Amino acid sequence: MARIAMRDRTATKRRRRRPATGVREQTQCRFCREGEKYIDYKDVDVLQKLLTNRGKIFSRKRSGNCASCQRKVKTAIKRARFMALLPFTS
Repeated sequence: MARIAMRDRTATKRRRRRPATGVREQTQCRFCREGEKYIDYKDVDVLQKLLTNRGKIFSRKRSGNCASCQRKVKTAIKRARFMALLPFTS
């Protein structure tokens, strides 16, 4: 009798994951949409939108950039910081 009760408990704990109902549409990042191959470090207005108010770089997930554009943004921000166009911290 105890074995049957144990089986019932384990059976209720296991749940199967449902398969994804729809395929999510891939969206392009803002730089790929505009066809930019080079992200200019002197364009401070664009770069400031990709920073927090403390000066940290937003992640790819938060900014919506693809991996290659995120690397370009990273180098552009670091160059702008070095040239004193953007602050290192606030």
